Amino acid sequence: MAKFHPSLLFFWFNFLLFLSLAVCSRYEQEELQWLDDKDDEINMVQGRHSSLRSCDFGTGKWVVDQSYPLYDASCPYLSTAVTCRKNGRPDSDYEKWKWKPHGCSIPRFDALDFLGRMRRKRIMLVGDSIMRNQWESLVCLVQSVIPTARKTVTYNGPSMAFQALDYETSIEFCWAPFLVELKKGPGSQRILHLDLIEENARYWREVDVLVFDSAHWWTHSEKWSSWDILMEGNNAYKNMNPMVAYEKGLMTWAKWIDLNLDPRKTRVFFRSLSPRHNRENGRKCYNQREPIGYLSHPHDPEQLSVLREVLRRTRFPVYLQDITTMSALRQDAHPSIYARNLGEKDKRETRGYSSDCSHWCLPGVPDTWNEMLNAML
Repeated sequence: MAKFHPSLLFFWFNFLLFLSLAVCSRYEQEELQWLDDKDDEINMVQGRHSSLRSCDFGTGKWVVDQSYPLYDASCPYLSTAVTCRKNGRPDSDYEKWKWKPHGCSIPRFDALDFLGRMRRKRIMLVGDSIMRNQWESLVCLVQSVIPTARKTVTYNGPSMAFQALDYETSIEFCWAPFLVELKKGPGSQRILHLDLIEENARYWREVDVLVFDSAHWWTHSEKWSSWDILMEGNNAYKNMNPMVAYEKGLMTWAKWIDLNLDPRKTRVFFRSLSPRHNRENGRKCYNQREPIGYLSHPHDPEQLSVLREVLRRTRFPVYLQDITTMSALRQDAHPSIYARNLGEKDKRETRGYSSDCSHWCLPGVPDTWNEMLNAML
């Protein structure tokens, strides 16, 4: 039987040990590199979040800019209710204002640049009819640079999507005014489930940019309440402080975001409350011609305080798009009585008409919200 010299055995033992250490070292380096890459991605997300805080887009003033608006009311994707000039509004000054933040600026919207950055991406705006207002604005901001044959609108349940085919870009709106689920119960009772969301949230998956809004429907007056019963688990409530209900609904939304989305793949924004100017029997915004110069006291509605607290407790980096104060200055920019087409006789006898001081004329204020969103992107 052949014998191995001890020195030869020692040599082979050390050689094999060297190989195993080299292999382990290579795998360790790859693992560490993978972890470093993950950390870099997380740091990039967190750093991007911090950089947005460095410029407060929400505080500033409105200045006249004769180069606005960025499109006109002939945009085919506008609802009749927001085409105020086509409906007979005699002035157009509300279209000529640009928001100028203190200490920084919002770049003018460039449709080709936006589409280039959104190539092969889905952006979805989720919320109520005011979010639909913003979706129509965003579609009108981009659609003019796309040939007619290369754009389309498709529908899927509560969502609709404008598609720029050459860019493989989809700009979508999803109807979910509470974010959580509103269902019909026995006797056609409207039941708002504060802890259920998947029926709505299933449309939000695989989206690259999500923009949420939910506020108005939580605070409708008792006469126009949007639900009959509130449910949380097996507990039913006839009366609950609307802000307590709002916080519970937002926490359900925040938990879904934390559990189902990856911040390296999806960016999430929450647009703050769009203010209403509907005091004085709903005609506070009628016949207004220019923005308010300043607010006599900070415009900080309770819904915004609740939203900030929920976002503070959310692990997922959600960017707050605060449009509340800037929009509170624009009592001149609502449809008012021009949410429907008025004939000459109607224009002379306006007293009997309702006045919409919640939605916004387009072109108008939501275009600025989208310029801000574009800058945040």
